[in-house]
Amino acid sequence: MIEFSAVTKRYPGGHEALRSVSLKVGDGELLFITGHSGAGKSTLLKLLPVIERATSGSVIVNGQNVGTMRLAAIPYLRRNIGQIFQDQKLLYDRSVFDNVMLPLAVTGVHPKDAARRARAALDKVGLLAREKSNPIALSGGEQQRLAIARAIVNRPSIIIADEPTSNLDADYAAEIIDLFVAFHQVGVTVLIATHDETAVARAATRAQTRCVALRGGELVS
Repeated sequence: MIEFSAVTKRYPGGHEALRSVSLKVGDGELLFITGHSGAGKSTLLKLLPVIERATSGSVIVNGQNVGTMRLAAIPYLRRNIGQIFQDQKLLYDRSVFDNVMLPLAVTGVHPKDAARRARAALDKVGLLAREKSNPIALSGGEQQRLAIARAIVNRPSIIIADEPTSNLDADYAAEIIDLFVAFHQVGVTVLIATHDETAVARAATRAQTRCVALRGGELVS
């Protein structure tokens, strides 16, 4: 369960990215967060892995108030949250396979098991045949799928994605949305921030979804 309770996020200078947002997300739910650029979508997602902390209110993830979490505990929280942001932070000095292996190396997974899990994640997103390639040689859609493989390799119970279909053509965007639907269908909680109405509509034809809207930092529907 994820719960935002009266969450406000205020940046230095007084700008309020979020204003008294309250929202519950059930286990295994597929939730779209919509709104124009600057509505607060990205900020809301960044509160979950404690990339940002709320100025006031509380953010509960699996029973933990992440806003008061000690710094030493945050890496353990993040292992259970697959993160896909617009800045994919792919490593262009490493292969596709090594990019997916990195989260497992950080968490100390045995190399043999890590390699098996990395290849399983690449297979899930259709990139196993490209494991030796450099990410820079991939198309935009393939790079996004690589980012998804890296996000799921630790088998998280929660996936958060910020504008995952932006700058992709219609076919690639449809593939990405279908991947998220597939994760949702096996019980993963998925939160997607997007202004792509086509992506929302496609998901709704394949799974039970919910859509909420932010405007000027406030939850409006």
